[in-house]
Amino acid sequence: MVSTGTYAALVRPAIDRVYIAARAAARPRVRAVIDAAGLRPGFIVSFYFGLLARPMPADSFAAATTYSGSDMTEELEDGVAVVDDAGTWSVTPAGRDLGAAIQLAIGAGAEELWAPRLDSLPRLADLVGRLLDAGAGSGGPAFAAMAPVYEPPGASPAVMVTTRLGALRHHRADAHRAAWAAAGLTLPELLALPAGGVRQEIEDDTDRRDAPIYAALTDDERVELLALLAALPG
Repeated sequence: MVSTGTYAALVRPAIDRVYIAARAAARPRVRAVIDAAGLRPGFIVSFYFGLLARPMPADSFAAATTYSGSDMTEELEDGVAVVDDAGTWSVTPAGRDLGAAIQLAIGAGAEELWAPRLDSLPRLADLVGRLLDAGAGSGGPAFAAMAPVYEPPGASPAVMVTTRLGALRHHRADAHRAAWAAAGLTLPELLALPAGGVRQEIEDDTDRRDAPIYAALTDDERVELLALLAALPG
């Protein structure tokens, strides 16, 4: 079996493909939820699985929004979130209702997309859930705000899989930010790098930093996780 570092590199595109496809399939449902609420959801759309469970500290917000540069000004005006003097973010009751509805809409869209393979979702949810539990020791500030995830009572397997995959992706995102920061780069400098060379060194370091989470699974379970992801439509 390959090392966990090599596995981290192999499984990343599979996780991204499945999650991005599910979000794309759910887009009309999410848009309908947002339009019905008449609110700008801001970071709730991307981080509902953590925000519905706990406030987001300032360092987690800075890490999670590194690439988007979101400042939530308009969303504060809409009253979906509040921020205290320490920079800690919390959703309001209106934001909580909106986030919960978005979570169910994403699950419904994914369930429709994955209809041929719904029987595989409980096992996939179990494996990803174990990874989230393991990530507490190796994740960075964004991951710490996302996991453990919020799941409503009676959540469908599709809701559990989309919620858990969304949080899992932040373990690697934290690893990537740590890798380019350790290389002494700013974000603009990173984005300007050509393929290969230093950029590849950063990707390799990201794999090493992301790898510990996958030690929670046996060799056979890591193969199974890849197979389950590969079999999902999208």
